[in-house]
Amino acid sequence: MANMISGGLRGLLDERQVDTPVARVVRALSGHGAVSAAQIARTTGLARSTVSTILADLKRSSLVVEVETRSPGIGRPALAHSLNPEAGTCLGVLLGRNELRVVLADVAHNIVADVAIPLERDYKPERATRMAKQAIDNIYKEHSLPYSGLLGVGFAVSAPIAASGRIMRGSQLPGWQGVDLRATFEPVLQKPIFADNESNCAALAEMMWGAAAGFENFVLFKLDLGIGGAIVANGKVLTGAAGTAGEFGHMVLDPRGDLCTCGNRGCMELSCSGTAVLGIAERRLSRSIGMAEFVKTAQAGDVGFQRLLEDAGEAAGRGLATVGTILNPGLFVISGGMAAAGEMLLAPIRSAYARHTLVKPGDGEGANPAFVTGRFLDNDNCMGAVGLVLRHHGRLT
Repeated sequence: MANMISGGLRGLLDERQVDTPVARVVRALSGHGAVSAAQIARTTGLARSTVSTILADLKRSSLVVEVETRSPGIGRPALAHSLNPEAGTCLGVLLGRNELRVVLADVAHNIVADVAIPLERDYKPERATRMAKQAIDNIYKEHSLPYSGLLGVGFAVSAPIAASGRIMRGSQLPGWQGVDLRATFEPVLQKPIFADNESNCAALAEMMWGAAAGFENFVLFKLDLGIGGAIVANGKVLTGAAGTAGEFGHMVLDPRGDLCTCGNRGCMELSCSGTAVLGIAERRLSRSIGMAEFVKTAQAGDVGFQRLLEDAGEAAGRGLATVGTILNPGLFVISGGMAAAGEMLLAPIRSAYARHTLVKPGDGEGANPAFVTGRFLDNDNCMGAVGLVLRHHGRLT
């Protein structure tokens, strides 16, 4: 029965193949999790009566189940609808700087497994393929799940990705430039492959489950060892012609500055990335330090580290002011390891943004965009890779 359900679900999720009212309802459930009939009607544009009829048919076919949801506070549980967890599974895989991470989820948005595999720096595609297959096989065996129910595998990659699936030049995975993700992984995994830059995946995770839930237009800015970002418009992550939209780290702030790994001078990444900040911190300590320890030390009162956070926030806010002048978003989600500093980082970002952007505080409605810390600062990329499958974004064909 589960195989029959997942087989029917596979076709309904792909809007390029079918765009019937039933498919629109199924895609709304896949993309949003447990939702009410009224929410489905708003999302799909279908009449409430049409949605109710479709849901009744889908429940009879066991593709949809009813679930209870409870809002914070006292009140009776509300009735919602979700795809049947047994209808299928999806995988998110992070190709990180020095690790491979795999998350397994079902189509009702339940996380089944989360496995991290440390790898050497500059690992090769052949090794990543072998380790991914081994980890996935172990996960499905451990949880007694049928591999036939796997709907697709999403990849979050620490580099820009062209629409063809070819990895572009990036500082985090230098040995992967030119690699065709689909040609590399599909023959081994034998499932549809979805892929996007890790920052775009982070934005998708925040939109589906995190700080940007309910927003269809926002900018994600990621402050980690490197700097990344994503632009979301009308619920879609913009990728650009070469897959490099949102690469804020390589905005040039000082054309006479130091040389960046990308070949330009004075990129934002040289001013406020975790690599730049930790480099100064390590010289001060005469030892290596990780991002989590750096943030905790600053929060504990170390004035030197606090100053480094302020400087990074000021440079980030100055760069984001240019983004704000061009896009005028109402929400900035600050993500990545440095964002764990919270208000200690957000305050200088807000201040510098206000000084350098076109629209100033007090100019009227919409003049003050919100700056919030993302919810997913650790596994957001992998969760976003799961979201690629659930929302059928970034499929490589």
